[in-house]
Amino acid sequence: MTLDAHVVVQRGSLGVDVEFSVGDGEVLAVLGPNGAGKSTVLRVLAGLLPADAGRVVVDQDVWDSADRHVPAHQRSLGMVFQDHLLFPHLSITENVAFGLRSRGMRKATARATAEPWLDRVGLADLGDRRPGELSGGQAQRAALARALVGDPRVLLLDEPLSALDARTRLAVRAELHRHLSDYAGSAVLVTHDPIDAMALADRVVVVEDGRVVQAGTPAEIARRPRTDYVARLVGLVLLPGTGAGAQVALDGGGLVAVAEDAAGPVFAAIRPESVALYLERPAGSPRNVWPLRLVAATPHGSVVRCDLDGEVPLTADVTATSFAELGLAPGVAVWASVKASEIAVYDR
Repeated sequence: MTLDAHVVVQRGSLGVDVEFSVGDGEVLAVLGPNGAGKSTVLRVLAGLLPADAGRVVVDQDVWDSADRHVPAHQRSLGMVFQDHLLFPHLSITENVAFGLRSRGMRKATARATAEPWLDRVGLADLGDRRPGELSGGQAQRAALARALVGDPRVLLLDEPLSALDARTRLAVRAELHRHLSDYAGSAVLVTHDPIDAMALADRVVVVEDGRVVQAGTPAEIARRPRTDYVARLVGLVLLPGTGAGAQVALDGGGLVAVAEDAAGPVFAAIRPESVALYLERPAGSPRNVWPLRLVAATPHGSVVRCDLDGEVPLTADVTATSFAELGLAPGVAVWASVKASEIAVYDR
């Protein structure tokens, strides 16, 4: 592994204790809600914030430990910030070349090194412009070129797409993915957006309240979330309980019938599109049917996402037409049904 990090920091009431490793050519996403400690971890990796304990080791070179702290300017790293942070008084070429110049490289050589990177990020014709003359997407491409021009051993990206509008974000995300695929060092992406994490990262570490609560590939995280936060991000309702054969007794009360036998502490995960809503108890004998109450309804793409409260709290996606025909509104009592075969069950 190129980067081996264990970051321990106390910031006010938040204690951060996060550990991970990142290999050569690998992209690790640190995903979590605002205030979880993600940016604190990144600042320690960058040398901008001293850790209280732990270590940061890159290629067996110790950057942080109990008795050593390498200053930020002496670390072989590139960093892309949320708001690009280009120098407004310098041209784009000079911005990209700035890190090289600060390490003592001659101006002409630094500019010559920067220019191919401007071409790689699609800014070859804009090198003489100032940052204020660029669009948000162009400025972030320039920031990426600045971070990569020195061939750093570690690349840090702090919410690099969050300041962009939706259309620009799609284009820059695709371009960033291409550059990260070619990058030979270790990359760490901090984000609260699951789409960025899933699209750009080889592995994901989920941080909540300063601790790692789940780690794995994007597919593993999406398929088997282990906290309610992660489940909500990937569009699942997560119900903890105890398996007993073909049913799960939920921790909060209620029973859920499942298609496969389960035993011991488990999660039952239900997708909103698997939940069917009725104004009266459905006919027949469905194995899973519960009386619930609609507490909130929010447009969600082409459907209306309905939050339901009751013995088995659920979220359901219904079409706008069905929502209107059923006369749904907050406070309305409904029956919810889910096929046992639509419920995923896995160990806690």
